[in-house]
Amino acid sequence: MKKTVRPVLALALIGALAACSGGAPKSYPFDGVHFNAKARAVNKKVTRSIFTVQVAQASRSFKGAREAGRYEATRYCIENYGTSDITWEIGPDSPGLVLADDTLTLKGKCEA
Repeated sequence: MKKTVRPVLALALIGALAACSGGAPKSYPFDGVHFNAKARAVNKKVTRSIFTVQVAQASRSFKGAREAGRYEATRYCIENYGTSDITWEIGPDSPGLVLADDTLTLKGKCEA
């Protein structure tokens, strides 16, 4: 009986490790929609703390695009500065946000 338990246990362990090695998903749904959102430093040579986030195809769900932008900005600041504190110049909750070429653009600064 011990001989059949080991192969089953080994296969279960290999399966669990294979599932974990896939890493984090590339995107998450916001308001039921997956968005392509990218955060970039405005000027890497000066500072990485000031950044923009662009969310493509934002008209699919304006609410979802705002949250995808907020998420991407938070991720950017955590990865670069270890904090989620952001001072927004143009934030996801700013009044009068508009889309340009179906893209939502946000701008903020990571606060260290």
